[in-house]
This record gives sequence, structure tokens and C-alpha cells, in this order.
Amino acid sequence: MVEDSRKIAVIGLGYIGLPTAIMFAKAGFNVVGYEIRQEIVERVNSGKSHIVEPEINELLREVVERGKLRATSNPEELRGAEAYIVCVQTPLKDDRTPDLSYLESAIRTVAKNMEKGALIVIESTVPPLTTVRMAKLIEEITGLKAGRDFYMVHAPERVMPGRIFKELVYNSRIFGGINEESAEMAEKLYRSFVKGQTFKTSSTVSEVVKLMENTFRDVNIALANEFAFLAHQYGIDVFEAIELANTHPRVRIHTPGIGVGGHCLPKDSHLLLWPAKEDFGLIRLAREINDSMPLFTKDLLFSAFKQLNIPPEDGVVAVLGLAYKGDSDDTRNSPALAFVEAIEEDVKEVRTYDPFVGGSANTVEEAVEGADAVVIATDHAEFRNLDWEKLGKLMRTKILIDGRHVIKEPPRGFLFKGVGRGEY
Repeated sequence: MVEDSRKIAVIGLGYIGLPTAIMFAKAGFNVVGYEIRQEIVERVNSGKSHIVEPEINELLREVVERGKLRATSNPEELRGAEAYIVCVQTPLKDDRTPDLSYLESAIRTVAKNMEKGALIVIESTVPPLTTVRMAKLIEEITGLKAGRDFYMVHAPERVMPGRIFKELVYNSRIFGGINEESAEMAEKLYRSFVKGQTFKTSSTVSEVVKLMENTFRDVNIALANEFAFLAHQYGIDVFEAIELANTHPRVRIHTPGIGVGGHCLPKDSHLLLWPAKEDFGLIRLAREINDSMPLFTKDLLFSAFKQLNIPPEDGVVAVLGLAYKGDSDDTRNSPALAFVEAIEEDVKEVRTYDPFVGGSANTVEEAVEGADAVVIATDHAEFRNLDWEKLGKLMRTKILIDGRHVIKEPPRGFLFKGVGRGEY
């Protein structure tokens, strides 16, 4: 347990920042969470999380009641921290180039409130060379020298929603410093709660490693999606083929589906390539394939409409799931939302239901009543055990489209189509 007087500031209390703040508070630090959204400040200070994650409300309530964590939107309350953990978003602009305005704003806030000797850790996923550029920005604002008067590190998060607290503790961590002393300071700080392996490197290597990890997954999902395209041509179930192929000791094919979402995979390959003078096509092609999957799922739906002679403009569609990932409320870059956007101008009505996010309907039954088609767009556990015989009786026409391989055995009486499930 560390001394109570030691202060940590966490900038951004989102899906990564809030759990990270909780972990430092549990380790004994006095943690100030800085968040510009006042409604989140108020929720956190009342011990209530604004994100869905196992254990988070209990853990948050504990550290708030102990006085170890408080949130604020007043930047002056960040003064005197020995370390600043930056966990802000780095989204893409409409032209698919990185928007680093949130990060730069956070760094400027830190620079105006930090003291000599402070450690600044960027957990946000960023393009290569960003940490070095942010260190130079602090130098310009403060007149302090990076690596001597303050210390700078890129320490990328490596957690999965639904497993965040376990993975914050047990996953390995990388600390990329602008110099060796910076990396050592960050490693020592995070060892207050991290039990996994730790590795020290340069900030640019750390930035590239994070982007490589997610680009690897994105490219391999694209390969699985291309296998799904081929399965439709050959009239086979791609999931059976993948299961058999994965019995090979050196093969591990990913899972195809309606698309790739979340805050990392849809953008990180763009971040990786952004500063490059030249790229060679594979990474960009993979991104294009994965971006196309909501439209492929739309093709499955409209093929079913055609088979039953239903004009799309007369169709009522119930979309089950809006989050990008099962049993999560995270809708960032969700392919379910992209699918809804792709069909809503072409059909009579789109109804949506998500047990974590909400939607236009409050229940599955309300969503499907009088509908012509149900499209499963998120693999929530609730959708795996639905009574399709009962739901089918509520529908006007029984079309079922599975974008997430939730349905193992197509229910009797439905026209069923799924991504990778044979001809369409």
C-alpha cells in the first residue's frame, strides 16, 4: 500500500480511464479523475459508473466512500499530482485521418497544472511518434526539459470489455519512455497493481506495438470474412470449416461476422499507416473488407425479401443488438449501427432492441411484433436462448438473419440466412 499523500491524476474517465483510476485508488493513491462531461463527474462522485462492466459499481463505490477517488471538471484540482495518466479518445476524422485534438487538449491541460518532476503517461492509442511530439508540446508550454524536468511514457491499454479489471492486473504491460528513466518510473508506478509481465522500450516502439496488435486481429478477421464470402459461393457453412481448420496445430482462424467495431480495430490500422511514407495495400484492403460487412449483411436481408416477394420499402425489420460486442454497452464504431444506417432509408421501418444500450423497443417481443425480419447484429447472451417459436408467432413474416453466429440450428419455419452460412 502506498502513502495516502501521493496523488495521481487520470485524464478522461471513459472505458479505460475510469477502471484505471479505480485500480490506482485501490492501490492506495489519492486519485483525481478529470472529466469535461459534468454528468459523468456527478455520477462518479456518487459512486455510480456510467459504463457497463462486471464489478465496476462495487469497486467504484468502495474507493469513493474511502475518499480515494474523486472526479472533477476543474483543471486546477490536477495540481500537485506526481503522475498524469491520459486516457482520452483518439478517433478518426471523416477522411480517416487521426483526430488528436482530444489528446492535445488533455496534454495542454496537464502542462498548465503539472510540477517539475511529474510523470505523464499516455494510455490512448496513438500514431507513431505522437508521444515524442506531445513531449515537445509540453516543453514549449512549460519551458521544462523532457526526460530531465518531466518524464513521458506511452503505456497502451490491453484490456477487453467484460474482463477489464482482471486484465488490468494480470495482462502484460509495455512502458515506452522518451528515455530509460521515464520507462522505469512508469513501470514502478504501475507495479502498484499490475501483476503481469512488464516490458520497457521506447515510446515509438510501444506505439507501433499497440497498433500492430490490433492490425493483426483486423487483418485476420478480414481473412475470415473473405472465407465467409467464399462459403456462400460454395454453399457450405464457414463456421464448420473454420472449426475443422483450427484443429491444425498451427492454424487459428478468426470469426467472421457483420463487421468489426470498438474503439481500436476500426481505426488502429489507419493510425499505423498515417505517418508512413508508403504502405503496401494489405492492411488497407483488410479494413475495406471489414467495413463492407454491414452491407453484405444487408444483401442477405434483401435477398430474403426477394425470395418471399416482399418489396424492401414495405419491410419492417427488427435489429437485435446495437453494441459492437456482446454483453457490453459500448457502441463505438458498432457495425450494428452501420447496418441500421445502411437499411433505414430502404425499408418501411427499423426497430431496435439492445438490453445494454436501449433502442426503439423495450423488449425483444416489442421489437419483433409485426416485423417481417429479425437481424441479430450483436452476440448478447440473451439472444442465444430466445424462444423462436414464440417470437415467430408475433411476426408478420418469418425471416431471420444472423450476423453473429448466434443461431446454431436455424429455427423451424423461418427463412434463415447468416453470414458465412451457405448460399444466399
